[in-house]
Amino acid sequence: MGYAGYAPGTHKVAEKLTPVQAALAKVKSDASLETINKLVRNVAQNPAEEKFRKVRLTNEKIAAVLVQVEGAKQVMLEMGWVEEGEFLVLPARVQLSFNKEVRDIEEAKTKLKKEQEQAMLLGACKKQRQEDPEMKRLREQMEADRKERAANPITTGAKAQNLGNGANVVQFQPPPSSG
Repeated sequence: MGYAGYAPGTHKVAEKLTPVQAALAKVKSDASLETINKLVRNVAQNPAEEKFRKVRLTNEKIAAVLVQVEGAKQVMLEMGWVEEGEFLVLPARVQLSFNKEVRDIEEAKTKLKKEQEQAMLLGACKKQRQEDPEMKRLREQMEADRKERAANPITTGAKAQNLGNGANVVQFQPPPSSG
């Protein structure tokens, strides 16, 4: 048993985020994270290839996921990319790796997916709480019927009446009304 009765390992201290991880946490777009992931993977796999170290920000697809999405371009800048006119360029001195940057991006994608799932579940719960007007009317009617039965209980039971034609057929007779 650990200190003060707590089992060891049950309380994790939140780790301080790196600037890249903090920037990734602000990006709320799957497409942006996926594009950043692809760009970084290309550089990590081919560090000497210049074509992977330069991204045109005016490209329609790149602009849609990096420029127009809050925080996406900031992630690239935190990783060491530099803005030069209409391009983001990764200087030769900066090396990106699978163990660090790609892992951080993958973790950000996983976290975003969990957040989206939780938001969807929360939205479904809110929808359930909004009561259907017909269901509300039926519930109110049932409550009114319950109160009426409690106020006017039936004190006599129903009696069977023999019709007498030898077939032992009995006709139901409701109890006399008490109202």
